[in-house]
Amino acid sequence: MNQPTARNHASRVDLFQFLDDLDIRTSTIEHEAVFTVAESDRLERNIVGGHTKNLFLKDAKGQLFLVIAQSHTEIDLKTLHKTLGAARFSFGKAELLMEVLGVPPGSVTAFSVINDRSCRVRVVVDAALMGYDLINCHPLTNTATTTIGRDDLFKFIRATGHEPRVAALAQVLAGTASD
Repeated sequence: MNQPTARNHASRVDLFQFLDDLDIRTSTIEHEAVFTVAESDRLERNIVGGHTKNLFLKDAKGQLFLVIAQSHTEIDLKTLHKTLGAARFSFGKAELLMEVLGVPPGSVTAFSVINDRSCRVRVVVDAALMGYDLINCHPLTNTATTTIGRDDLFKFIRATGHEPRVAALAQVLAGTASD
């Protein structure tokens, strides 16, 4: 398995080669750039599996997190840090995102951990995604969607040196659980 050398960010071709080296099969659909869950819903409603939204977060102590959530999970950033045992969260700046995960805002994806060779980011996967056999993620760009098996996604994340943590991210809203 060849990961790109330090300081170079993986391209889509590098990502797919890495997945192939791991004997992971995926399928990819090209589409116009999408930046929001609403835009993704419109384009990807016919793609089977769980769809994701991804948050690149930095806590008050400087720890970095990549939160891979089911696209419609409502996440309360004011309380998420308690769930994850971290200090208060803010979104990581675009420059830090590019430095660590090698993608610009709007293209954050589970696959971007291929660029975090120093394992600076803690990977958190929404428990709501565990109900899907197939997971849909952008392949380092928001102009395509790649479908990968749930277990293969975990295999990929681990192969990059990260140990994913599964956590229930849905918040209790107005006294009822948001699933």
